[in-house]
Amino acid sequence: QVQLVEAGGGLVQAGDSLRLSCTASGTFGSMYRYTMGWFRQAPGKERDFVAAISWDGGRTSYMDSVKGRFTISKNNAKNAVYLQMNSLKPEDTAVYYCATTAAPPDVQSDSRYVYWGQGTQVTVSS
Repeated sequence: QVQLVEAGGGLVQAGDSLRLSCTASGTFGSMYRYTMGWFRQAPGKERDFVAAISWDGGRTSYMDSVKGRFTISKNNAKNAVYLQMNSLKPEDTAVYYCATTAAPPDVQSDSRYVYWGQGTQVTVSS
């Protein structure tokens, strides 16, 4: 069993920054061999891919609307993945989830992700 726990969400103003973290535990072993991804879901909308990072951190993938503003990174020694979010906009408001998959980071379908965290709320006011 794998547990993913997100943290770092909150209420901020447009233009502010937030850093989300996700820590893995359980019988997952090391995060070393898995792609880690971030998704988000706004009220009344489908869950969207946000970003993903390969097992070695060498490859990343982003949704177009966050490119240049969000940065995904990971620390395998800490079994953690991070999402640095800068220049936040009201349309970034959503529950953010981390998840893991054996697929490469350019795979953006949430159906390919196996384990999910419970989510953390990010609210950006205008």
